[in-house]
Amino acid sequence: MASSSPTKFSWRTQFSKIILITSTLIQYSNGCFTSIISFGDSLADTGNQLHLLDQSNKPPPNFAFPPYGETYFDSPTGRCSDGRLIIDFIAQYCGLPFVPPYVGGKNASNRSFLKGVNFAVAGATALDVEFFEERGVHNAWTNVSLGVQLGLFKQPLPSLCQTYSGKPKGHTFLWT
Repeated sequence: MASSSPTKFSWRTQFSKIILITSTLIQYSNGCFTSIISFGDSLADTGNQLHLLDQSNKPPPNFAFPPYGETYFDSPTGRCSDGRLIIDFIAQYCGLPFVPPYVGGKNASNRSFLKGVNFAVAGATALDVEFFEERGVHNAWTNVSLGVQLGLFKQPLPSLCQTYSGKPKGHTFLWT
C-alpha cells in the first residue's frame, strides 16, 4: 500500500523561488521603486539586533566583531554576514542606497526613511513571544517578532505616505 505523504520542498527550492520572483519584479520594474521596506530575521537584518543589544547591556554577539563585514564594508555593520545580504544586492540593483536599520544608528531621531528602512532583527520569529512562552520556549536573543516589526512600522508610516498637507506622496515601495 502506497503511503501518501505531503510533497517536501527543500529550503533551496524555496530560496530559488524567492530569488526568481524578486529578480523578475526588479527586472520589470524599470526603476519605478523609490524605497525598500524590509521585515524579517538575520537574513535581512542590517544592524537592528546590534543596536538593540547596545541598549540592553547584553554582551555583543559574534557578528559585532571581525571577520563580519570584512568582505565588503571593511568592518562589522550588524549584518550576520562578512559581506552584503540579499537585501543589499536588491537595493544596489534598483539603484537605491543600502537599507538602514530602523533601530539606533547615528542621528537616529533625525533620519529620513524615504529611501527605505529595515525592521528585520536577527533571531526574529513570525509568531509573537507569548506563543512561545506559553509552550515553555524562551528566546534569549530577541522578542522582535513580525508583529512587533509591523508595530514599529506604524511609527514612520505617516511620514512615508503623506505630505504635511495630507496628500499622498508619490512613492513606490519594494517590500522584502
